[in-house]
Amino acid sequence: MTVRIQALCIDSTNPQVPAGFWEQALGWRRTYEADDEIVLEPPAGSPEDGVVPDLLFLRVPERKESKNRLHLDLRPEDRDAEVARLEGLGAMRVDVGQGPDVTWAVMADPDGNEFCVLRALRPDEAAG
Repeated sequence: MTVRIQALCIDSTNPQVPAGFWEQALGWRRTYEADDEIVLEPPAGSPEDGVVPDLLFLRVPERKESKNRLHLDLRPEDRDAEVARLEGLGAMRVDVGQGPDVTWAVMADPDGNEFCVLRALRPDEAAG
């Protein structure tokens, strides 16, 4: 059997809020938009186009109440610079019990969805 993940679905009472944040954060494009759903895809022609799952933001009536069971991990070249850039877009640091000695930053988008910003890969890690 051949199967692939088409989309990661993110529920929201207002899909415009998280979709707008992630569109700017990732530099992705909107390929579909309606009142109750928005689709973001990687830039056309990029190595991720058609490979990486889409982000599908769906309108739901209930608000987010607890920690995500699934989240995104971002791997920038400079973690601290990326955290600052994302804070400028409306994200904030959050504590989900990660402790002070971790190498990643836990953040939440403007709709409260947690995600992590990881440290850059070391040269020996990037080669593999």
